[in-house]
Amino acid sequence: MASLSVLHAVNHRLTNLPVKQLPAITASLAISLSNCGELLSSTQSLSQKSKPGKSDANSENAVQVHRLMTRLSSLLQDRSPEGRWTAVVLIKAAVEAGQWEILRSCEPLVRGLIAILTKPDPNSTKKMALITLTRIFHLTYQYPTLVREITTPSLPGFVTSALNLISVKASSEPVRRLKPHTPFVEIVLQALGELIVRHPTTFRPFSAQIHSVLLAIIGSTSPCFPDPVVDVAERLFVSLHHCAPKNASTDEWKSACHMTIASVHETAQSVFRSVVEQWESVDPATRRSARSSDYTKEVGGQGDALGLGAWQSVNAGVDRLVMLLRLLSTFLETPTASAVAVPIGAILDLTSRLTSLTVPSPGREVQPNQQISRVEREELFTELPRIHTACLSLLLTLSRTLESAVTPVGQTILEQTLWVFPAERFSRQVRSSTYELVQELLPHLGPTMSRQSVSALTGLIRACCSDLLPPTNDQSGPAADTKGKAKPNPTTANADSFLNPTLKQTRLADSSSSPDLHRTAVTFLPAVLMHAPTEHLSPALRAEIDRTIILTADKDAMLASVLNPMPAMKGRAAAASILPFLARSAPTAPDVEALIRPHMPVLIPTSTIGTYDTMDESESESESDPKPTTTIPSQTKSGFLQTSSSATMLQPAAAPQQAPAPQMSKRTYEEEPQVTRSQPPVLTAASERSQSKKPRVAAENPSPSVAAASPATFTGTAAIPAPVPSEITAAAAPAPVSTGGVVASAEDDDEDGSEDDLPALNVDPDTDDDDDDVSMDG
Repeated sequence: MASLSVLHAVNHRLTNLPVKQLPAITASLAISLSNCGELLSSTQSLSQKSKPGKSDANSENAVQVHRLMTRLSSLLQDRSPEGRWTAVVLIKAAVEAGQWEILRSCEPLVRGLIAILTKPDPNSTKKMALITLTRIFHLTYQYPTLVREITTPSLPGFVTSALNLISVKASSEPVRRLKPHTPFVEIVLQALGELIVRHPTTFRPFSAQIHSVLLAIIGSTSPCFPDPVVDVAERLFVSLHHCAPKNASTDEWKSACHMTIASVHETAQSVFRSVVEQWESVDPATRRSARSSDYTKEVGGQGDALGLGAWQSVNAGVDRLVMLLRLLSTFLETPTASAVAVPIGAILDLTSRLTSLTVPSPGREVQPNQQISRVEREELFTELPRIHTACLSLLLTLSRTLESAVTPVGQTILEQTLWVFPAERFSRQVRSSTYELVQELLPHLGPTMSRQSVSALTGLIRACCSDLLPPTNDQSGPAADTKGKAKPNPTTANADSFLNPTLKQTRLADSSSSPDLHRTAVTFLPAVLMHAPTEHLSPALRAEIDRTIILTADKDAMLASVLNPMPAMKGRAAAASILPFLARSAPTAPDVEALIRPHMPVLIPTSTIGTYDTMDESESESESDPKPTTTIPSQTKSGFLQTSSSATMLQPAAAPQQAPAPQMSKRTYEEEPQVTRSQPPVLTAASERSQSKKPRVAAENPSPSVAAASPATFTGTAAIPAPVPSEITAAAAPAPVSTGGVVASAEDDDEDGSEDDLPALNVDPDTDDDDDDVSMDG
C-alpha cells in the first residue's frame, strides 16, 4: 500500500503541475520511482487470476502503472525541452526499478529517445538520452526475447545517431570526419565501447566508420583531446576486434598490436635522430624497415602503419610516442573475445630500444649525431623522462597481465628498469614508476635473487628512503664554512628569507612531495623486506631502512622488518629488532598483538605430569652445573604437590679432612644440609629415610675442629629437618681421611660449589713430623 500511495503521488504531480516546473522536482520524482520497484516489477497479468479479495488492489496497481507510462510517453513528445528532459530522466528510473515488466513495453520509448538525438535539444538532454538508451540495451541483454524485439531493431539507428553527433560522413566516402569542438565525444565513445562487446554483429557494418573516428582522436596533434577522452578512444579501438568475422578476432587483435609496435619504432626513429643509438633489433623485419632520415628537414613524421596523421617537432613526436605506448598498454589490459598470443618478445625489444637511450650522466655519455643541431638534442633529453615513464608503465601492465608467467622475463624487465633509474632519478614520475614496477616484480623474482641482483637495488632503496623522509633544512653548514671565504653580496640575498625563516623549508617540502610518489614509496619498502633475501642486504642499508620506517611510523613496514630479521652470519652478529618501536607505534593493532602476545598452549616437557626425564649416570657426571639444584626423587611423588618452603640456611662447612666419597648421582640422592651445634637437630622420619641411603664411612681419626669450621650457605628448596642429638649427627657424618695434601670436601662438590667457600687444608699434626725426623735421624 505504501508503494501504491507513492506511485499515486508521482502521477498526481506529473499530471497537475505545469511542465515548466517539472525539472525542479525531477530528482525527487526519480527517487520516489526507485522506491516503487516492487510495485513496478510485479506481474500485472496476475490481477485476472488473483483471489477476489485482491482483485481490486491489483487492478489499482495496474491503473497507476499504466498512467505513469502514458504520461512519460506524452512528455517525451512534448514541445518544450523541459518536458522532454523530465521524461528522459524518469524513463531511466522507471526502467531500472521495473526491470522486465517495464522493458517489455518500452519499445515506443526507445524510438522516442533515439528521435531526441536528432532534434535541436539541449546538450544535457541528448547526453541523458544516450545514457538512458545504453542502460535499456544493457538491461535487455539478459532476455533474448527483448533483444530480438527491442535491441536488434533499434541499435543500428542508435549507432548512426550517436556517430552523427560527433562526426560527419559524406555519402561517397566510407569514413567519417570528426567534428571540431563537439561536447559529445566522450559519452558517445563510452556508450559504443560498452555495447560493442555484447552486440559485435550489429556493430560490424559500422566498424570502418568507428575506426576512422578513433584514428582522428588518437592521432590528433593540434586540437589535443583530454586524457579521459583519449583513454576511452583507445579502449574502443582495441575492442574493434570483436567485430571481426567468426574465428578471425584473434588475428585481428594480433595484427593491430603488431602495427602499433611498428608505429612506435617508426616514430622513435625520427625522434631519436639527434643521437646515435647503441641498439640493434633482434627482429630482422624491424632492421629491414629502418629507413634513413632527411636531416635537412625539421623532425617529423608523415604517416605510420596505423594510419595516424602527420606530426612536426620533437614535442609532437614525444606526444605521439607516449600515446602509442599507452595504446599498447591498453592492448594488454583490455579483455579479448578469445585467447590471444601476447608478443612479449616484440614488446621487450621495443622497450630495450627506448630504455637504452638515457639522459647523459657521469659515466654514461651519449654519442651525438653531428648532423643535427644541439638545440634539438637538448630538447630530446628534456623529453626523455616522459618517454621512459610511459615505457615503465607498459612494462608494469605487462607484468600484471602475465602475473606468475612473468618470471622468465622478469630479470630482463628489472635490468631495463635499472638502466633508466640512475640517470633520471631526478624525475618524480620516473621514481614513482620504478618503485611500482620493482614492487610488482619482487614477489616473483625476490626468492631467487642473488647477492649481485640485490646490490643493484641499493641506489633504488636509498632513493626511496630519501623520498619518505621530510627534507632537512640544515643552516649550520653554510655558517661553518664562512671562515676563510668571502661574505656573499648582501644585494643578492633574499630579504623574505630573513622575515619568514620557514618560507624556504615550506618551499622545499612542497617541491619534494608528491601524492603518487609517496604512495609508491610507502609500499615499496615493505615489499623489499618481505620478498628480497635479507641476508644479501648490507647492514648499513638495512639500518637505513629501519631508521626510515621508524621515523615515518609505518606499521606495515615495521611489521615486515620484525618478521624478516637480518640473520646472523659468519663474522656478523644478528641485528637488533625494532619490535619495541612497533609496539609503541601501534599498540592496539591486532597483528602486532598477535606477534607480541601469541596465545599458545603450555608446553609440558614430559609425558607424565610431576616427573622429570631420567638421565644416565654418564650424562649426570659430564653435566657441569655451577649451582646446585635440589631434585625430587621419582619415589616421592606423593610430596610433589605439597607446599614447600624456600629458605636460606646457614650451616657449618664440612670437615676439613675427609676422604673422597664414592661417585654418587645428584639426581639420585638428596643433599642433606648440616646443622650447627647451637641448634641440635632432631631426627625425623624423613631424615632417617634420607640418611639411610647415604654411604657410611667409618671414622678413623675424628677431628676435634669440626665445630670450628667456617659456615657454608645452602640455598635451595627443601624441608627443614628438626634438630637431632649430637651423637646421631656424629654417627651419620662421614669421618675425614688424611691424604697428606689439599683435599676438597665432598659437600663442596655436591652442593653449591660457591666461590666464596675456600677448601680446607689438611695439615697433619706436628707430632707426625717429629716422628719422621726421629726416624730419619735414627
